[in-house]
Amino acid sequence: MTFADKIIRYFEKLECNIALPPDVLYMNPYKEKNTMEAVKSFYRKYYSDTNDRIYIVGINPGRFGSGATGIAFTDTVRLESYCGITHNLPKTVELSSEYIYSVVEAMGGPEAFFGKFYLTSVSPVGFTKDGKNYNYYDSPAILAATLPYMTQNLKEQIGWGANRHTAICLGAGKNFKHLMEVNRLMGLPFDSIVAVNHPRFVMQYRRTRIAEEIDTFVNILNRATCQ
Repeated sequence: MTFADKIIRYFEKLECNIALPPDVLYMNPYKEKNTMEAVKSFYRKYYSDTNDRIYIVGINPGRFGSGATGIAFTDTVRLESYCGITHNLPKTVELSSEYIYSVVEAMGGPEAFFGKFYLTSVSPVGFTKDGKNYNYYDSPAILAATLPYMTQNLKEQIGWGANRHTAICLGAGKNFKHLMEVNRLMGLPFDSIVAVNHPRFVMQYRRTRIAEEIDTFVNILNRATCQ
């Protein structure tokens, strides 16, 4: 069974049967037929092998990125323009996706990048509150509700073929803190976790220094591949 086969089978059966705090809803894009068609096309194109990959772990899907495409940090525009995946999804553009695909280009393009790395998130489903993105750590209540679920699902994803030496955490603050805790709860499958600034933080607060941020990220990714 290839990496792609494992991913597709996982997303086809993904559920979120947990009690969330009042007014918090979850997004499971994999229940949408058009999204799953795009997911299958993407992963069969780039992951139809049995190679291990370095995991790059974000927070949780957002409405305009993987909440739309089912593919982490990939909006519908870049899914087609960068990855060559035609689809029937509404047009979405996400700042985090813009940044990540600048890194993808710096690493040699989609084939080179996805051949070595797997983009995912601590939570496989996204959350909204009052119609806006909501993170798994935005309140003690949602963190407590989701932590066992996230731990279980990330552990399953690691079993597909993770490079256990290093994982990259997108977010040097709360996401890094909680990913370290999830790693502990999973029995320390990753020897080390290295944090970089989250794409949205870069695009909002460090855009004038984006070249520096990309260089830093690329250097960390290159070091990880040498381990």
